[in-house]
Amino acid sequence: EIQRNKMSVNIFALVIVLGVLIFFHELGHFLVARLLGVGVETFSLGFGPNRISAIPLGGYVKMVGEQPDADLDPADIPLSFTHKHVFKRILIVAAGPFFNILLALIIFYGIFQISGMLILKPSIGEVNEGTPAYRTGLKKIDGVKISSWEDMAKMITTSKGNTLSISVLRGNSMRISDVTPEPKIFKNIFNEDMERYVIGVTASGDFFTKDLNVFQAFSQSFIQTYQITALTIKGVVKLFQGRVSPKTLGGPIMIAQMAGQEAREGAINLIFFIALISINLAILNFLPIPVLDGGHLLFFFVEAVTGRPVSIKIREIAQQAGIFVLILLMIFVFYNDIARVFLS
Repeated sequence: EIQRNKMSVNIFALVIVLGVLIFFHELGHFLVARLLGVGVETFSLGFGPNRISAIPLGGYVKMVGEQPDADLDPADIPLSFTHKHVFKRILIVAAGPFFNILLALIIFYGIFQISGMLILKPSIGEVNEGTPAYRTGLKKIDGVKISSWEDMAKMITTSKGNTLSISVLRGNSMRISDVTPEPKIFKNIFNEDMERYVIGVTASGDFFTKDLNVFQAFSQSFIQTYQITALTIKGVVKLFQGRVSPKTLGGPIMIAQMAGQEAREGAINLIFFIALISINLAILNFLPIPVLDGGHLLFFFVEAVTGRPVSIKIREIAQQAGIFVLILLMIFVFYNDIARVFLS
């Protein structure tokens, strides 16, 4: 019974996550198409004859004259996607993944505005023996007040091994000590060796919530979106370079498990997860693979440079190749998902 309820939550959370992501993606295409004078015949969330289909595992916006070889009524030519200037077509296609980025920004802004920002205190939990530090309760470094563990770590890292004057608060007494950071090799999230200067302390794990005003929340939402986007792009690049294992890729089953887990943790966790997946979806769609938005953008950029559209025959061959690649990718991620379930 517990397992059944868990699966139900996973499926429900997956439908919510995919529904929100796909709706915003297609909404981007729809709004920019209408803004630029392109007629829209269908806005569908999911696949099927209805505007909102039963299973939102995909979605599409069908525009007037979307296919270059479509037979059009002369009256529809002013509304035709194909007959619009190439830069307008680029904007319409790019609007889908851009709206996924916009969704992440909106979600992060809402979270920061409502819940504030969690900040790890510059409070030391453990001091490793034999390391440059043997203290607790950092207060200042070189006269600069430390308000978070991140600030402290940044100052130590950028010291490049130069001696720092550290003020330590223990109880009600303040003690000032000179500490010389030492280099140490760490593994980053991509399992790569990274050298970082440290003083040999670990955080206590205590947090405090900092309330943000409208402008601070707005700024932090951009910072958070940028950091996650940059990290995701870096991960994709390292995946193609072979420096990240393809076994880390996941499909619907993994997303459902993660979404269900976040849903059980609370609404804020699930909403944050939606923002995270939305950024991933945007980056995936910007990849120059035919049938994805990035593939269409590639054709349009070629047209913008050469002054003539890519031939329909080349497009058809590229589309077939793109579909083949996506099918292989889907099979692979499903295999990864199933392997995780039965081998974990």
